Amino acid sequence: MTSVLAFAWAALLATPLVVGARRAAPAARALSLGAAPTVPTSAPTRWRTRMAGDLARTRDLAVVRVVLAPFVRREAARIDEAMARELPVAIDLLGVAVGAGCTPYLAVEAAARWAPPAVARSLDAVVRACGLGVGFVDAWRDAAVRHPQLAPLADALSAGDRTGAPVGPALARLAAEERAAARRRVESQARRVPVRLLVPLVFLVLPAFVLLTVVPGLAAGLARL
Repeated sequence: MTSVLAFAWAALLATPLVVGARRAAPAARALSLGAAPTVPTSAPTRWRTRMAGDLARTRDLAVVRVVLAPFVRREAARIDEAMARELPVAIDLLGVAVGAGCTPYLAVEAAARWAPPAVARSLDAVVRACGLGVGFVDAWRDAAVRHPQLAPLADALSAGDRTGAPVGPALARLAAEERAAARRRVESQARRVPVRLLVPLVFLVLPAFVLLTVVPGLAAGLARL
């Protein structure tokens, strides 16, 4: 009799646990398969959740953009500097091609093969755009928007393509101007060198000079006292 009562009380106490385990079994099986149990939500709740996710993604993109901005500016400055340095050579190549009888488009196509890398990429982009059906003038306009250093070259070649006028003299004049501008940039950088050397001179060279010359003499003089 006692064992029967004990079994009955155990079954009564275990019934809620068994029911809870049966209810939790489908949810645990869904989680083990990688699917979360679906909870019915209202439309405003779903809208707020979606908006919160969009705001979080926008915030993450803004943070990434701010973090990468210095690297992007540095890379753009490096490309602009390389293009300004290589542009006179590319203009000379275009002038040689035009002088050999090529049209402005054929001159650009030939110069894209032999020009320095930074300018060659822009020339190749113009050739590809023309191959896709973009007009020669429009392709050069887009290239000048991406790289303002190409604007004078774009104007000279576009004018020759529109009017049929010889572009050789204009290219020769433009090459001379670009070389003069490159010379001025080099001279300006050379004038900034003493200013850049001032900081290491004051904080590194002069303290080392003092430590190697003045301090030993002072130490020897103090030792004699």
